Amino acid sequence: MRSPRTQISLRRIGVARILLVIPFAVLGIRAAHLSVEERGIARGENQTRRVLEIAPGRGAVVDSSGAELALSVESPSIYAIPASIDDVDLAAAKLAPILGWKPQKLADRIRDRKSFLYLARWVTPERAQRVLDLGLAGVGVLDEPRRIYPHHQLASRVVGFANIDGEGVRGIEQQEDDWLRGTLRRIPVERDARGRKLWIGGDTQWNTAGGDVALTIDATLQAQTEEALREAVSASGARGGIVVVMDPWTGDILALAENPDFDPNEFRNLDFASTRSRAFADAIDPGSTLKTFLIAAALEEGAIQLDDVIDCEDGSFQVPGKTIHDHHPNGELTPAGVLRVSSNIGAVKIAYLLGRAAHYRALRRFGFGGVTNSQFPGESAGVLRPWKKWKPVDHATIAYGQGINVTPIQLAAATSALANGGLWVQPRLVAARRAPGGDWRTRRPEPGHRVIREETADAVLEMLEGVISPEGTGSLAGLKGVRVGGKTGTPQKYDPESQSFSQDRYEAWFMGVVPIDAPKLVIVVRVDEARRPAHTGGAMAAPLFARVAAAQLTRYGIFTEPERSPGQPRPTVLVASNETLPPVSAAPKQPAPRPEARPARASQASSPSPSQPTAVERLTSLGNRVLLPDFRGQTVDEVRQMTAGRIQVKISGRGRAVSQQPPPGTVFALDSGPVTIRFETQLAMGGEGEI
Repeated sequence: MRSPRTQISLRRIGVARILLVIPFAVLGIRAAHLSVEERGIARGENQTRRVLEIAPGRGAVVDSSGAELALSVESPSIYAIPASIDDVDLAAAKLAPILGWKPQKLADRIRDRKSFLYLARWVTPERAQRVLDLGLAGVGVLDEPRRIYPHHQLASRVVGFANIDGEGVRGIEQQEDDWLRGTLRRIPVERDARGRKLWIGGDTQWNTAGGDVALTIDATLQAQTEEALREAVSASGARGGIVVVMDPWTGDILALAENPDFDPNEFRNLDFASTRSRAFADAIDPGSTLKTFLIAAALEEGAIQLDDVIDCEDGSFQVPGKTIHDHHPNGELTPAGVLRVSSNIGAVKIAYLLGRAAHYRALRRFGFGGVTNSQFPGESAGVLRPWKKWKPVDHATIAYGQGINVTPIQLAAATSALANGGLWVQPRLVAARRAPGGDWRTRRPEPGHRVIREETADAVLEMLEGVISPEGTGSLAGLKGVRVGGKTGTPQKYDPESQSFSQDRYEAWFMGVVPIDAPKLVIVVRVDEARRPAHTGGAMAAPLFARVAAAQLTRYGIFTEPERSPGQPRPTVLVASNETLPPVSAAPKQPAPRPEARPARASQASSPSPSQPTAVERLTSLGNRVLLPDFRGQTVDEVRQMTAGRIQVKISGRGRAVSQQPPPGTVFALDSGPVTIRFETQLAMGGEGEI
């Protein structure tokens, strides 16, 4: 028999054992709960509930008047969750005919993935419904954003495109991708026993969408420019061409046409390398257009004077390592004469007077040899070697535009510095941005830097007008009743195989300013390998410039046409009055308002005062037709004053005009009905802020 003390000890040991067992029992029960019950629940939820991540709706890209150039729409896509598919082979056999797959290949694709995968993107609603009608577990349809380009080829190399995952990979789509893209949409969904999707909420396309972007180009005038370029390339048998239209005061690119073009809606079928913008990315020899900047630099540095005489050696001049020739023999010429007849020898002698270092510094100030900071993707800096590496023959060839490579955008920016009084301005394509649900916020142009004095710029502009004279190389660039200045260029293309310049392949260049007495436009034209005899800048690029300039000037109320076509003798008397039509004070176009004031120049014509005849009054002399001005931005009273007794108008709303039909620049018959003008109390696309 145990003693009482022993029994107490045993009881204490028993209690201690129980106290030790209880925590382990609790831990065991909890472990079982976690490993069995909660894991089972999680697995069940994993089979029935998913969070899908879908690309957000990209913001729209619009032109300067609000016309949509790129937008996103919802499009059905077919997806699968392999873990939820009971019989992969059976599902593949049913889906394959609808999706255009081979059954075995589709089954292998499904087996290769365990989680969510797309089987087909952006299918038609009819195909999507056929998939839903199959009622397959683990297979469903969801709507995701699809990028579309309603105007197809229009401005395709400017706008660019976004890939299938909603990432901008070319053009403005790439440049503004961070702003346009938005954030991923997270969509929680549940599925029933058959795997069908049950929506239970989540982010919407509106609270994840990207912002909108307004460009500086006008879609209507862009289309006209592209058509003119297309016809010129086709008629000449050229490989392609480029036209850049720029506002020399703001740097706004008003039109940028490239041929060949492409349809960004078909980006999956295109060679990606061929979709770059050659106006920004491709740098080539500018030819004799570069003589303009040489003479500007020489005048600025005092190396030559306006009345200096340069002996052009009757067409042949020997420099170390090369004999320089002119297309036609010339004797003594002033600097203006060197430009007018495009003398290589005259340019070389001026370059030698200027010196290598000063010549190089001037070219850099004009923007050659560096990117323009336009922010456009893939922009080339061109090629301009340091002056210390120039041999005498290198300096000579650079004087007339060989041995240096420039882009059309660089050339347009440099020409703008001559047109606006000597300031280099940064080219730009984006005029405004708008956050989702917000107002447009305009982007002011970047301030320019001085390249040459205003007097030098004015002197060179007058020389450029001489190039358009009957004796000049650019006579086909003339416009009726409007003063034009410009410069031709016809560089030989470099042949990498022979490591020499080709004798039968040329680039045709023309750069021009219009009107020369009140510059509003700078236009650069380049045509690649046109057939002889229309292979030169004067024969090919100059008349294309004239056609584009005539169309673009309508935005300012200036109505003109090319003075003559190729092969037509130049008339001795102008058909139109020698007086240039005064520029109309165009209202700012929305959503990219133009600056209300520009730098004043002594030679720039002022806008007509209220007491002066307006553009509409001037143009009523064309019988029963007028050229419609841009009413946008005007008040109702201002519109009535402009149209009183001449044009019948139909007014809708109040405030300021935001749209009109027919559009500005239309040649309008007075008996063809009213012009419809819509007004709003706050400009629909105008914001008070700026970015």
